[in-house]
Amino acid sequence: MHALIVVAHHDPQSLTHSLAKQAAAGIIAAGHTFEIADLAAEGFDPRYNAADHKVHRTRATPPADVLAEQARLDRADALVLVFPIFWWSMPALVKGWIDRVFVNGWAIDYSLETKVVKKLGHLQVHLLGVGGADEGVFERHGYADAMRTQIDHGIFDYCGAKVLTSELLLDSESGAAEQHLETAAKLGRQLFVTLEPCECEAN
Repeated sequence: MHALIVVAHHDPQSLTHSLAKQAAAGIIAAGHTFEIADLAAEGFDPRYNAADHKVHRTRATPPADVLAEQARLDRADALVLVFPIFWWSMPALVKGWIDRVFVNGWAIDYSLETKVVKKLGHLQVHLLGVGGADEGVFERHGYADAMRTQIDHGIFDYCGAKVLTSELLLDSESGAAEQHLETAAKLGRQLFVTLEPCECEAN
């Protein structure tokens, strides 16, 4: 089976990139294939523009860069999204990728006359968000629940994609990085083992 690993960080030496590489190594070890979409290095433009709006309103053909990203996803059985947490959410680069790629006519079918039809029921999704604050901060202020409501439910469930892993890899600047790298490698190894949610926290 095949996974698309989407990583969004400007620094190739970052923990975010290291996590993506560990997930990829786990996927290979399990006998599967992967592709990495490095949004920053590839220069993906996250700005939603008039052409994107036309896709939503009139089902116009998406711009070439969007079609290329959709083709990557069409080839994949699973999406692994690895991103740093900026201001208690995903970075603008990731949000813009979703805004432009998960469009009407491809991720959903929507019109004023009909209910939303979810079109990504075949796609497994695994989310790894990397944060510097500790778990207590996220739970105390409701940030963890807010992110899962916004991202897991509001984006992926809305399109019918199955979120099997939703991990916040926290306290990443205070000694937890090694554990997080093992978590990512374990996720990669187990990615296609089961359709049940992956218990991928390192022990």
